[in-house]
Amino acid sequence: MATNKFIALEEKYGARNYHPLDVVLTRGSGVWVFDTEGKKYLDFLSAYSALNQGHCHPKLITAAKAQLDRLTLTSRAFYNDQLGLLVEKLAKLSGLEMVLPMNSGAEGVETALKAARKWGYTRKSVEPDKAEIIVCANNFAGRTITIVSFTTEQQYKDGFGPFTPGFRIIPYNDVKALERTVSTNTVAFLVEPIQGEGGIIVPDVDYLKHCQAICREKNILFMLDEIQTGLGRTGKLFAFQYEEGVLPDVLIMGKALSGGLYPVSAVASRKDVLGVFNPGDHGSTFGGNPLGSAIACAALDVIIDEKLPQCSYEMGVYFMEKLTAIKSDYIKEVRGKGLLIGVELVQTAGGARRFCEALKKEGMLCKETHENVIRFAPPLIIKKEEIDWAVERVERVLNTI
Repeated sequence: MATNKFIALEEKYGARNYHPLDVVLTRGSGVWVFDTEGKKYLDFLSAYSALNQGHCHPKLITAAKAQLDRLTLTSRAFYNDQLGLLVEKLAKLSGLEMVLPMNSGAEGVETALKAARKWGYTRKSVEPDKAEIIVCANNFAGRTITIVSFTTEQQYKDGFGPFTPGFRIIPYNDVKALERTVSTNTVAFLVEPIQGEGGIIVPDVDYLKHCQAICREKNILFMLDEIQTGLGRTGKLFAFQYEEGVLPDVLIMGKALSGGLYPVSAVASRKDVLGVFNPGDHGSTFGGNPLGSAIACAALDVIIDEKLPQCSYEMGVYFMEKLTAIKSDYIKEVRGKGLLIGVELVQTAGGARRFCEALKKEGMLCKETHENVIRFAPPLIIKKEEIDWAVERVERVLNTI
């Protein structure tokens, strides 16, 4: 079937909640993907950082096929022989004590929010139904009703009210604002170590450390959303590890936790936080299923065994240097950590999307965020020669469009 036929089918029968580039992908391997007409593209989006291990990593495919032949789903009505292995691995890797797997990143965030509220009532004696959670402007944590209740992106809210109360919004990268906003009803502070969807916004050095200190002093939970920044993407296993002495009370993971094979997310915490849940308080039919657990264990093994955080750090430094050296009147700023990089452009008609469309024609797939930022986030297995190939095309597009 021709490319336009596939696109027409989606346009006719699919809800239009995305605005994809007009490429129809059919196969992927490593850092490369192929469309229905056989054209090859270098993937610089990694499914929004879900493919840190690359497309169809053979170890993940092997693990998935082996588990598919054995057992895929039990629900949590019974134990299975894969979930325990996953929660142990995640607890040890994160440095935390208890883990609850879910499916999507948004489910992970919802899990953390519920745990924080119940912790506030049962451990901190906050007055019933008065708990408040502090979040940052320009955040992105998903698109459920509760999550869009604390977004500052108006499009995410339009037409979806009424909204969930109990959230206070402060500026990102503003420690004093956090200190001012904490009240007797505050139970948690939820923050991204780097704002990904917000435009690859990197906070000041020691921002997380100062925030953690305030949370400890005020007896509120320090919760980090590492769904996009975690599992090697920024050059460390978790982005918070750039700051010595930082360890969140609650850590939310997702995306690359399954290497792009299957939806898996997880929340890790101190025992007293997730420990507030009693049987029946919270759950998911598919959360912690044996297929997802087996894949996630293999995905974590690949990240550790192939030293993907180190690869991300080294290739990220190299890529940033190359991008910074590009001379173009369109470039306002290059920023990021590891292989989570944003190139902010000066405001022009059509924004960053027209550059992404031009790069697609050059055989390179990336996506705009916040209108004027091109996000570059290739699989962490990328090599220097592939970065060189990409930079050549980025420079050409930025100087000829």
